Amino acid sequence: MINLIVEELQTIMARRIAALPPTLRPFTQEATSLPRALLLTGARGVGKSTFLLHHSKNRKLLYFSADNPLVMTLSLSEVVQAIFMHGYEGVIIDEVHFARNWSLHLKSLYDDYPHHLFWVSDSSSRVLRSGTADLSRRFVHMKMPIMSFREYLYLQTGQLYDRSSPFSEENPLPVQPTSTILSLFSDYRKHGTRPFYSEGYFNERMLAILDKTIHADVPFFVPSITDNNLRLMHAIVGTLSMASIPRLQVNSLCTDWNIGARKLYDLLEVLEAVEVLSIIRKEGDRKAKSVGDKLFFADPSYYEVLGGNIGNAREAFVATLCRIDGFEVTSTRDEKQGDFVITKERKRLTLEVGGKTKSRKGADFVIRDDLDYPSPGALPLWLLAMSY
Repeated sequence: MINLIVEELQTIMARRIAALPPTLRPFTQEATSLPRALLLTGARGVGKSTFLLHHSKNRKLLYFSADNPLVMTLSLSEVVQAIFMHGYEGVIIDEVHFARNWSLHLKSLYDDYPHHLFWVSDSSSRVLRSGTADLSRRFVHMKMPIMSFREYLYLQTGQLYDRSSPFSEENPLPVQPTSTILSLFSDYRKHGTRPFYSEGYFNERMLAILDKTIHADVPFFVPSITDNNLRLMHAIVGTLSMASIPRLQVNSLCTDWNIGARKLYDLLEVLEAVEVLSIIRKEGDRKAKSVGDKLFFADPSYYEVLGGNIGNAREAFVATLCRIDGFEVTSTRDEKQGDFVITKERKRLTLEVGGKTKSRKGADFVIRDDLDYPSPGALPLWLLAMSY
């Protein structure tokens, strides 16, 4: 029986390899060598499976997804050991958290097969903390972000431009902001943050991802989740898409939905971990549980998909892009000084975000939408999206 399953997995992988797109996002191509044990995380639809399948070429690796009905009734060890008996040097396991006792099995397999490769993926790095066995010392973690504008330009034009360093003193433009480039940036903001945009039906697919994330991923991390909790998460998404001020009122939510504050905080924390939400705290806020000072969608294209507020979409783009670039992002204690404080190593900057005529206030930089060229103290939003 298990041999027949391995043969079917071989056929599935062959189909997946044959269906890989001819042009891959640069994040996938720029990775040159992968470790023996890899945990690749990122939101659904950013291209994790494509990444791993691409790097499996010319290697004796077998791919399978842990949520495939073929393997869900078997132990992870049983499946992987059978694969190794077929001569494979390693495995690629997608959606690893769907496997029962996955962390214990992976730890045992890693130790028992010291010359084999284990590449696994999941939607959140929190999966490492949720397992019974400690895998953090064994598996190298790599996070795959949403696509940048730089990557979108490459897929659209075939031209791979240099990365920008928008906050450096010397900041040569990676590309001239022609009308074509600015038009492509407008398209990118609407549907270019995930590589499946080229297949069409972007809005519908994003809504499907949102639904599956809430119903299939969140329950894995939150014990005793109820139907009421699931409906509450959908309500939070709806509220944020329409709100002019990106904040939640804890007391009213708890009362309206008959939920304790601790459970609400847990749900919000997991929604951030699976990259649905982005919680921005005030600078210096170290409270263990918080709804933050501002709450955005982690993928700003959801504002377009859901018909959300343009001002929140701009701020969400800045917060997301800065976080991907390695900055800690908090909100300012004094709004007269700007919207955000971003910190990396010894660099601390304040940012104000808005449209073409937005004033700088007391910030180091104003990030302006609908702006083509940078000027002293003012940066166009498109330039931030070229940083990776």
